[in-house]
Parts: sequence; C-alpha cells; structure tokens
Amino acid sequence: MIKDNINEKIKIKEAIIVEGRDDEARVKQSIDAMIIVTHGFGIKEETWKLIDKAYREKGVIIFTDPDHAGEMIRRKIEKRCPKALHANLSREKARKNKDIGVENASSEDILTAILSAKSKKSETQGKSLLANKSQSESPLSPEDIYALGICGGEGAKIRRERLCDKLGIGYTNAKGFIKRANDFGISKKDIMEALLVE
Repeated sequence: MIKDNINEKIKIKEAIIVEGRDDEARVKQSIDAMIIVTHGFGIKEETWKLIDKAYREKGVIIFTDPDHAGEMIRRKIEKRCPKALHANLSREKARKNKDIGVENASSEDILTAILSAKSKKSETQGKSLLANKSQSESPLSPEDIYALGICGGEGAKIRRERLCDKLGIGYTNAKGFIKRANDFGISKKDIMEALLVE
C-alpha cells in the first residue's frame, strides 16, 4: 500500500472493492483511491473485467460489509483474486440501528480498516505484520480458542467480537475464527497479547 497526505486524504495505490454506491461515497470521504462497486453478489462481467485489471496492475483491497452477504461476496472475489488484501470492520462499527454496512462506519474506522488491510498468509508472506510468523508455529486449534475463552462459556462471543476487531479480521463465529486466524498467520501468542490489551 502507498499512502500520501493529499488535501487531508490518504492516497491508496490499490483499488478498493465495496458492495454498493453508499459504501463507495462513504469510503471516498476518507481516502483517495480507485473504488470498484460490485452492486451485490451478482457481479456483472464488465465489473469482473475491471476487478481483474485492477488486481493485475494495482492490487485490490476487498472491503465488504461484515454480514453473511458481505462474506459471500468476499469469498467470491478472493477465489478469483487470491492475493487480494482484506479490510474488515466489526459489526459494532458498521451498525446503524438494524442496518450493518460499510456506509455506516465513521471515516476514522474506515481509514483504520483500509490501512490495516492484510493478505492471506498462504498466498503472500510478509505483507501483513501478523503474517510473517515462524513456520514452526502450530496452527490455531479449537482447543486453543476454548482455552483462551473465546469459544464456549459465558462471555466468549463478546470477547471474540472484540478480539476480531482488534486483530482487524472482521467478525466471525468460532469455527470461522480459527480458519481466518490461520489464514492470516495469527498465532496463539498474538491472540493472548491482544486479549491483554483492553
């Protein structure tokens, strides 16, 4: 990512992929970047061509809503763009009344999510601060997250929501948390350190 202060906006080299026009307008308030709108799950061929070109020439940051539909769109794009960066918001930061979406987040939270975008460990080592781990570390297991109190037991869901936000990986259930943490190279030690910072 390249960022420069231009008229109080941060310039981002990568194209940012969002779901809708409201998301696009909100993100443009915070940053100067190419923004591609998917218009939901049924991505048109002309949009795919634009995504493919941006992916090859600039790189892309996937920044979909922290809900089920957003995750499905993220996975669909990730399948086609495996080295894409991922920006995530917590549900709490993206909520307005009963609506959850990027367009509801503050400019500060949007900027933080984009500047904290991470790549998947298996595809590109070292782009994320969390992805540059020793190969000898064991992957996170269900037993690990249970022992850390972020799965099962009273308050586990709330602790997991806060942890997902701190790690910048977007909210997910316990099973999804294990996969996402392992994809991003987040170790048990990283999680323990994040849990200590309240």
